[in-house]
Amino acid sequence: MATPRPILLVEDNPDDERLTLRALRQGKVTNPIQVARNGEEALTVLFSADPLPTVVLLDLKLPKIDGLEVLRRIRGHDRTRLLPVVVLTSSSEERDIVESYSLGANSYVRKPVDFDQFTNAISQLGLYWVLINEPLPESL
Repeated sequence: MATPRPILLVEDNPDDERLTLRALRQGKVTNPIQVARNGEEALTVLFSADPLPTVVLLDLKLPKIDGLEVLRRIRGHDRTRLLPVVVLTSSSEERDIVESYSLGANSYVRKPVDFDQFTNAISQLGLYWVLINEPLPESL
């Protein structure tokens, strides 16, 4: 059986990072989780990754390079242009939603404020992208 491809979590808030990792574990997601804490680190990890992650969970409000620019660069690079990217953010601003989808986000998920709702949403999100969604072939 092949080794599961990692999930890349791009999150600068340590509390949200901890909660997301916990929710993925509770949801029985066994894929390794790579964490990038700013946009620059996310791009470095992505452009050197082998294999590519199965999905990127991308916050928008990031230091160094914001999430929208990270998404723009992911979509602008041949190797990563088809990589699934889920925007996972606290922003419910219409312009962020529209811009994310315009740049090719596969999904836009607003982080619930309630702990139980947050845990449930992340768990379901992880299970969908790891178990239900058919991933890109590793050869891409």
